[in-house]
Amino acid sequence: MVRTLEDRVRRALGEVVDPEIPACTIEDLGMIHRVAVSEAEVEVDLLPTFVGCPAKDVIGEDTEAAVRAVAGGRDVRVRFVLDPAWTTDRITERGRSRLREYGIAPHWERPSGATVVPLLRPGGVPCPYCGSTETVMESAWGPSPCRARHYCPSCRNPFEGFKSKEPTGA
Repeated sequence: MVRTLEDRVRRALGEVVDPEIPACTIEDLGMIHRVAVSEAEVEVDLLPTFVGCPAKDVIGEDTEAAVRAVAGGRDVRVRFVLDPAWTTDRITERGRSRLREYGIAPHWERPSGATVVPLLRPGGVPCPYCGSTETVMESAWGPSPCRARHYCPSCRNPFEGFKSKEPTGA
């Protein structure tokens, strides 16, 4: 079966790994916003998971290299765009599964109901190890700006979770 250039580009993008979360690709994380292919060039727009993401330059370079390898000599342009804003809703099911396996809690599985902001900051995100929602956010500061540190008293495991990030202006 002959693949179109756009198919080859998308397949190549599906192999670009997030350097901070090597279990996930940029496709898993929903960072690919737009792919445009013409006779002269290939353009890829990416959504950063966090505006100040320290891995952004590496992701851009890895993306450009992956696309250049299949672009057939065309110019390659990779850029980060901020509109629309990236949210965790963009993470694919495969990405969510890989995050759990990697030990990062998905905040999107919070129990429904009233939102309370207590002083002790319960995490409320399910533990990726035992599933308990009786978790505590130990620190809003994790190993990267987009992640926070949590602790599960039920199984006594620390874990990371993406910070909740709601779209603005919606």
